[in-house]
Amino acid sequence: MRSGEAPERGAAPRAADGDAARADAARGGAARNNAAGDDGGRYDEISDREGGARVRAPFPERLPSLEERRRAAGGGPSRRRVLVAGAGVVVGAGLVAAAGGAVYEGWLPGRPRLIRAVEGCGTPGTPPAGVIAGPVTTTTFRSAARRRDVSLVVAYPPGYAPRPASGGGTSGSSTSRTTTGTGQLPALPLCLVLHGRGDDARSLVSGLAGPSYLAAATASGVAPFALAAVDGGETYWHRRANGDDPEKMLLDEVLPRLAAQGIGVDRFGVLGWSMGGYGGLLLARRQPARVVAVAASSPAVWGSYPDAAPGAFDSAADFAANRVLGAGPAGEVSYRIDCGNADPFSRQAHRLATELGAAERGFTVGCHDFGFWRRQLPAQLAFLGGALSG
Repeated sequence: MRSGEAPERGAAPRAADGDAARADAARGGAARNNAAGDDGGRYDEISDREGGARVRAPFPERLPSLEERRRAAGGGPSRRRVLVAGAGVVVGAGLVAAAGGAVYEGWLPGRPRLIRAVEGCGTPGTPPAGVIAGPVTTTTFRSAARRRDVSLVVAYPPGYAPRPASGGGTSGSSTSRTTTGTGQLPALPLCLVLHGRGDDARSLVSGLAGPSYLAAATASGVAPFALAAVDGGETYWHRRANGDDPEKMLLDEVLPRLAAQGIGVDRFGVLGWSMGGYGGLLLARRQPARVVAVAASSPAVWGSYPDAAPGAFDSAADFAANRVLGAGPAGEVSYRIDCGNADPFSRQAHRLATELGAAERGFTVGCHDFGFWRRQLPAQLAFLGGALSG
């Protein structure tokens, strides 16, 4: 789903990516620029199966505190009245207090909106200062699996220099500090990065600031590895009825290219957010012998096809064939699941973490945006580095 999309069919929020502008244009409305990496002032169409109706509402990085709201209003709303506004209920004061608590606990509709009103989105992750990122390469190739040109972005840790692949091109392996018993350089481990709907491979740099976080991680002692992202479109990372097949692209086109450049692809990790979080979980389910670990941020998952966002799946049969919620863990894959409390996918993410027996979990204050995904990235990179070096 799009990187800010809520988990219900007929109520698909757009945020943290370029979707809002396209959605507005499609409805004939004024387009809003939500470029990747712009975390402020996002807009979502919010429904959480707790809300039902589609609501167009601001989705800022941080909402004003209760005290700030009191000052702006000239001194007045109480916490009880704020709960009234968050729940969208106007009733007697005693009933409102009870209803607000029920909404917050998830017994009544509107929990993500109310949590945003009360908790906000938390402090957005800021790219680490004082670190020099390693090399980043971007190449374009014609994907037969996707029937279009796609970009491949590879971020290396400091001290690893890309080299041209045999036959030309850019991207590559490394000047490793150690060698194997045969004197050959060991392959640099790999983590595939799957972007959210409305984003692309370049979001690894522009939205997630992956190269800087990777440099900081290795400087802190995390075993080095490469991050590689490729354009997956809006496919939900599985073969679609029109023949667009991003999974085949990953396995048959991206991995061989990386292997030819000296990067280890026999076993690899996967990092993804939103649609890409779902895609990482799906790839692990399909390739449990190759996927070592998955770190999924705000994975876009639904419990049933009727609840899914329009366009995420071609049919009920397509949903059933590619579901991850309720499918259980895959082989020996290690999982980390992260999700913000105010993210409409929070409830599903908690369920996923339990079903998969997630080794690590990052549930805290946050929304469905790059601010939250960057904030969780250091712990995710440490988790992936440990799994890849184990």
